Order: sequence, then structure tokens, then C-alpha cells
Amino acid sequence: MKILVTGGAGFIGSAVVRQAIKQEIEVVNLDALTYAACLDNLVPVADSPLYHFEQADIRDAAALERIFADHKPDAIMHLAAESHVDRSIDGPADFIETNIIGTFNMLEAARKYWLDNGKPESFRFHHISTDEVFGSLPNDPDVMFTEETAYDPRSPYSASKASSDHLVRAWAETYGLPVVLTNCSNNYGPYHFPEKLIPVVILNALAGKDLPIYGDGSNIRDWLYVEDHADALLLVVQKGELNRSYNIGGENERTNLELVQTLCRILDEKQPRADGKSYSDQITFVTDRPGHDARYAIDPQRIRNELGWRPSVTVEEGLAKTVQWYLDNEEWWRALQNRAGVGERLGTKA
Repeated sequence: MKILVTGGAGFIGSAVVRQAIKQEIEVVNLDALTYAACLDNLVPVADSPLYHFEQADIRDAAALERIFADHKPDAIMHLAAESHVDRSIDGPADFIETNIIGTFNMLEAARKYWLDNGKPESFRFHHISTDEVFGSLPNDPDVMFTEETAYDPRSPYSASKASSDHLVRAWAETYGLPVVLTNCSNNYGPYHFPEKLIPVVILNALAGKDLPIYGDGSNIRDWLYVEDHADALLLVVQKGELNRSYNIGGENERTNLELVQTLCRILDEKQPRADGKSYSDQITFVTDRPGHDARYAIDPQRIRNELGWRPSVTVEEGLAKTVQWYLDNEEWWRALQNRAGVGERLGTKA
């Protein structure tokens, strides 16, 4: 099997590529290498004969047509996207162009390739999305996002992802393109670009800086270890039912404050502060993000019951692995800290 993975040099995409090659699946990594991409994420598999790299932008329709023709993939896993909510508040245009127009280009390139090759029954277009398209939930453990939850995006990022989801479903209904979709909860783990909450907290803690928490820290997220997510995605692209969506969750809800406090406890154990105090002393509450959704939580029953998938780690186990990875890989994250926006508070222009 050969899979074309878009955004394979990003955080989730690179986890998919590494896991696919571990499963002896041939992979073509299509990535534009924008600011959050890092080919160092793929060093463990870069020399594999199963790995191929194409630097291209999904906004470039001609490049996509060539890559499809040259590599002849059996399936597409479309992960390439602008993904940071705060950046979408400051500069929504990139999110519209990449997440919507780029997905349109991918769908058209895939449709042409599928038609030109006689509509092979095994072909799949797997679109990877987010739970943020569903909006915000009340603080009620009995209320969760399901695959039937109505869309209610609240940020330019989530609106652009919702738009791309709708395009994929439309291409399935109108043109018969064989698709599967997944919507996931918040990912974390090794190789996480240092602009998101967990890597920011880890690296700020080690640098003796404030640990910023938006508002009062009561916002709730379901946390999904990225390697678990990669396993689920590869399962869906191979065994998921056509024209069906699957919600992928970590079954690990925590408030942002609880999450940061857990990180501080892990850091206290693994790399204590020189003054003997806890890293939790560095926690600082900052002005909340505009339109900050109160809670996300995924009901994972469909993927559990139909495909037999469940997360392998609790959030505490996953965070301990993540902290240790950052402690062991300083060379990787040091090289990224000079990129645009890293270490700055974004998303305040609303």
C-alpha cells in the first residue's frame, strides 16, 4: 500500500509517517515546509526505501496533479493545514487559502487521478479534521461531541476546517469520491511545535519564564497522545467505512489549569528547579483568548465499537513521556525557537 500524506513534516503528519513506515506502508510526504514544518521530525525514517518526499504547496494545483501522476498513491491522508487558533485570529487569510482552497485543490487532484485510473475500489481520500468544528460544550460530563453533532465553529481556524469538512462531504455526494473523515481532540506528544500550550509550558518552565494560562484556566480539553492518534488514523484509512466519519478522542479531559499543574509536578520530579521550589510558582494567568471555547470532549464510541480502537495511555502517562522527550531533545526545540511568532503572545488583535 502507498499513502500520500499531506503535511507530513508537521506534528501529527510526521507521527503518521513514522508509524506508517513502521507498519511497512510506503509513504509519499507532500509538504510545503512552512513555518511549523520540520524535516528533523522524520529523521528516524528518512533513509527508509519506503519514504519519499515532495516539497509542494497544496495551493499549487499543477504540482498536485504531477505528484499524483508520478507516485500513484492508493490512498490520501490529508493533514496539511494551518492549525494554530491564535495565529488565525491575527491572520485569517492564510487559513482560508490553505485549509479551504488547498483542500479544494486536493479534492480535484484526487478526483482526476481516481477517474483517470478507472475509479479503483480500494482508493480512499481520508480527510483529517478537528473537534473544534463543533464549537463549545457545557461543563456536563454527559454531553460530548458525536459524529452527528451540528457544526458551530467559533474561530477563523475552526471555521476554515469546518469549510474543508463540508467540501470533502460534497465531493463524496456530488462526484462519488470515496472518502473517510476523522475529527480529533487536542493532540500532544513528541515533536510538538513550540507554540502550543504543552510545549510552551515545558520550555518556559525550563527557562524560568512565566507559565501563561488564559483566563482562569477553567477551559476543558480532551487530550490525545499523538502516537495514539497516528495509529487511529492509519486504522481508519485502511478499515474505515466509506463516506463515514469517526471522532478520535483521548478520553482524558482536563482543565487547562489541571493540565499545567500536572506538567509542573512531572517537571519537579524529572528536573527539579535549582532553588528547590515548584515550577507551579511560575504559573501566571493572562487575558483570555477572544472567543475561547469553554469545553471540548469527544464521544469515541463509534471508532471503539466499529474498529476496536482505544487510546493506549492516560494523560499523565503521555505527559510524562512528552516531558522526557523534550528533556532529551533540546537540540530539536532550540532550533525552532527563532521562528516567527514562537515565544510570543498571539491572537490578541480581535
